[in-house]
Amino acid sequence: MDRPTFVYVTYIATSLEQLWDALTSEAFTQQYWGEGQLQSDWQVGATIQHINPDGEPDWQGEVLQSEPPHRLAYSFQPLDATENQPSHVQFELQQYGTLVKLTLIHNRLDAQSCLTISRKWTASLSHLKHLLEIADGLALVA
Repeated sequence: MDRPTFVYVTYIATSLEQLWDALTSEAFTQQYWGEGQLQSDWQVGATIQHINPDGEPDWQGEVLQSEPPHRLAYSFQPLDATENQPSHVQFELQQYGTLVKLTLIHNRLDAQSCLTISRKWTASLSHLKHLLEIADGLALVA
């Protein structure tokens, strides 16, 4: 049986490089991931972890692809998961005129995880878009 896949596409008024930095910077991920931050050196084979505000990891994975500033993929395994097989997260970044098209694909999910993750990704990426566009707008005003 096929497992659900969550796909989210948004267009952000930023550059490829700024969006890549936002996806891979510990300090920036802390701003849009809500609580905690992502930690990794983003090299293929490296560990990636989400560290909660208490300094403990909530989930971890392995960087599967890292092609700055166009593609980033990693496995995703909650530490309290009952399943042994991790899901996969992939970001695709494409220039689209003055915007960057960000496509998120999170696959190998079970039905309940797909519902939960879809809400979390939608909120996180909406917040990411807002931060990048407001920061850019504020820089223009200054």
